[in-house]
Amino acid sequence: MNILNLLSDIEKVDPEVYDRLDSRRRVFQHLSGLGGKLAAAAVPLALGAVLNKAYAGATATQATVLEVLNYALLLEHLEANFYNLGMGNTAITGGLSANNVKALNTIKADENNHVVFLRGVISAAPFSSTPVNPAVSDFDYTGAQGGARAALFPDVLSNPATFLAVAQALEDTGVRAYKGSATDLMTNKTVLEAALNIHSVEARHAARLRTMRRGGALNDRASLVVASGSASTSPKSWVRGRDANGPAPGKTDAVYGPGMPATGTATTIFFPAEDNVMQATANITTLLNSAAIEGLTAANAALAASEAFDEPLDMATVKAIARNFVKTGTPTFALLS
Repeated sequence: MNILNLLSDIEKVDPEVYDRLDSRRRVFQHLSGLGGKLAAAAVPLALGAVLNKAYAGATATQATVLEVLNYALLLEHLEANFYNLGMGNTAITGGLSANNVKALNTIKADENNHVVFLRGVISAAPFSSTPVNPAVSDFDYTGAQGGARAALFPDVLSNPATFLAVAQALEDTGVRAYKGSATDLMTNKTVLEAALNIHSVEARHAARLRTMRRGGALNDRASLVVASGSASTSPKSWVRGRDANGPAPGKTDAVYGPGMPATGTATTIFFPAEDNVMQATANITTLLNSAAIEGLTAANAALAASEAFDEPLDMATVKAIARNFVKTGTPTFALLS
């Protein structure tokens, strides 16, 4: 999720980044189609080669760019370690169906490949630096922040259902964080196109985790509703409204709530909650009601309107969410503060 966010962040600190890349269109016209030609995990490796070449002769902005690269690497470690710990734990894998284990191992591989990519870029010329390498012990996926407070998810690494719930929250956060970079790419249409191609893959990961929760951890037919569940309350493959505040209401609310700032005008950047029904000054609920769509009731129009659009999330809010899973007093916590 952080690959195009990374480009956006680099552009903020180095407006000449695309000049260093020789030509936006010549460099990125092929990247925009990578999603259809390469496995998702291969895209970061191609981009890493481009970045290394771009900064081969530059020194003025290297320190700042290096800081951005290490920050992106930190976020990837947060996700990769989560899946490494879970999928290496028989208490989790033993309570998952074969198909669910296979899907989660694919997601784990993606996250670890992102870590490898970023470490490679930082270690190679022109940076030739030591990548940030947070200890696994810095992370606390129970949400207790190393004992600083009561655990939010005390059985996350022993209960498959809780593991999937936290995974959903992390992936839904990632989708919103990734989309949050789009406004920074609006003037770079070829880069924006590449961002949307990769973003769609990340959104599919989030949808797959939701189907796992809907069908149950042990159900290979994930599209079915678990026997003890209800079709009306089980997770959908997409976000609906604020998603009832997510897989753990009271603990995952921020993932689906507003960012900062939450409101604005047509000429400003803002981050509304997932139940937003206003798009480009148009009230989608009003439009749906006016269309008199068969089977769509007025009561469901607002939910349908929110389902049609994902909302972006700002980095400050994403960092606050990430701190839930890091021990206080650690270097990793400080970097997310």
